[in-house]
Amino acid sequence: MSSYKAVNWNTPENDYAGMFWEQNLRQFWVDTEYIPSKDIDSWKSLSPEIQEAYKKALGGLTLLDTLQSHTGMPKLLDHIDGLQNKAVLSFMCMMEAIHAKSYSTIFTTVNSTAEINELFEWVENNKLLQYKAATIDKYYRSLDAQKVSDETLFMGLAASVLLESFLFYSGFFMPLWLAGQGQMVASADIIKKIVADESIHGVFVGLLAQDLYKRLPHPEKSKQDLIDLLMELYENELKYTDELYTEVGLTADVKEYVRYNANKAMMNLGFEELFEVKAVNSIVLNGLNGETTQHDFFSKKSTNYEKSMEVVHLRDEDFHVAAEPVF
Repeated sequence: MSSYKAVNWNTPENDYAGMFWEQNLRQFWVDTEYIPSKDIDSWKSLSPEIQEAYKKALGGLTLLDTLQSHTGMPKLLDHIDGLQNKAVLSFMCMMEAIHAKSYSTIFTTVNSTAEINELFEWVENNKLLQYKAATIDKYYRSLDAQKVSDETLFMGLAASVLLESFLFYSGFFMPLWLAGQGQMVASADIIKKIVADESIHGVFVGLLAQDLYKRLPHPEKSKQDLIDLLMELYENELKYTDELYTEVGLTADVKEYVRYNANKAMMNLGFEELFEVKAVNSIVLNGLNGETTQHDFFSKKSTNYEKSMEVVHLRDEDFHVAAEPVF
């Protein structure tokens, strides 16, 4: 009879699994904590071209998060050593599903059912977006076997990091750019929470990949395979950016942002940067830290529109005051 092990959190398996477990817990959220309906007036003020780019950017993000939650994370954790590592990946898998649902929460606020259905049809038929998903999925499907080589697992992990740290960000650009100008701020609260999650997902999976890379028999070949994959995805990402952002005049800024995050993905995997990045749009770059800004009651630039989850009801005695002032 096989002997099954229970996860023992009292004995660390490595230097980072426990830390990432705690960080994931601290960042936990659900989309119903936020109120994107506050953005209805802001949405109506946007040009049709901006609205179209916004919808398609979020539609693409929905596809990638769906892929990561349904295929990517589950296949990775099947082959990762360490029950604590598996637990962290399981938590991240759940959050990817929450991310995918969250975009629909935003769509429901600003779009009709017919518009939403049309958008998801666009997602299914867009060749550049489908190519992006299919390319990553190919490396996930290579993990279908019960036993896989370290080289195959490394590329599966690397593909996940490229998705988390690189491919999402052409989609994140639009909502962060708008929020930096005081538009669609409530919806951007959700996007910033997703950005914060994807940031730690990319770092954690990158650390798993780095540990594996150290024991590869031919590491330089695997590194070159990674670079080839990134450049293949990068060329597709440039075309995808042109399609989404040409009408609104943002292609140059988005492409710079894409290169910036391609470098971040390489660094998460322990390698040097590939691109020389000149200047990333400062408004969008501020969204990378995933933190909320100070609450500003005199503008729409607050990113702290959270629905209260703990309600304490007032009682009569709460209004009792001392009969005489106390000095």
